[in-house]
Amino acid sequence: MSFEKVQPRKVSSIAAEQIVEAIQGGDFPIGSKLPSEFVLAEQMGVSRPSIREALSALQAMSIIESRPGSGNYVLRAPSSHDETHAVHLIESESGCLDVMEARRALEPPVAAIMAEKRSGEALAALREAVEIMRDHAARDDFDAYFDADKAFHVALAEGIGNALISAAIAPLVRTMDQRVYREFTRHYYLKNVEDLQQVVDLHAEIVDAIQSRDATAAAKKMDEHWSRMWEIWEA
Repeated sequence: MSFEKVQPRKVSSIAAEQIVEAIQGGDFPIGSKLPSEFVLAEQMGVSRPSIREALSALQAMSIIESRPGSGNYVLRAPSSHDETHAVHLIESESGCLDVMEARRALEPPVAAIMAEKRSGEALAALREAVEIMRDHAARDDFDAYFDADKAFHVALAEGIGNALISAAIAPLVRTMDQRVYREFTRHYYLKNVEDLQQVVDLHAEIVDAIQSRDATAAAKKMDEHWSRMWEIWEA
């Protein structure tokens, strides 16, 4: 007889599985409101960030929806396939915490190097990305905004002109395409027009520091960007 290897699982995937099972079991009919993050975390004995990651996966699958200022509501009854898919989605993607840790560690130094080495062409690409972000933020168009945000960080990595640094940063930037991370950002970090505009302003300040060749300020502003997201993650 052969056995399969036991694989460790993320806490957030187990939490998502339990929420799906509760909906399937009729505890939360379509249209009903789920318990608060605090209650879910307390009942499952896990952290609120783990619950947020689980909820983000279910939002990405349109099983639940987040209503700002109100809570999370059931959109549809999930199938057994959905339960498996939710777990796979979380397990197959980098965790939100891992993404933030990595980008907070690596992107501030990249911004500093950009300030020291920046070219007119690279600076123009960053300015253009910021203006596109600002336009989409004013329209409250999250998806278009997020694509422009990604373009900003790609331009930052490529603008240095160091192929090794660009290759190291590229996988981090690509995490912006992950569904759970994207939903987490949408519902917690950039949940309204004001949040979008504030983050655009922060990106503009990064560009201003780069233009001034102020490496210290560029790194500080980039770190502020990730520190703010980290605070929301832990709130």
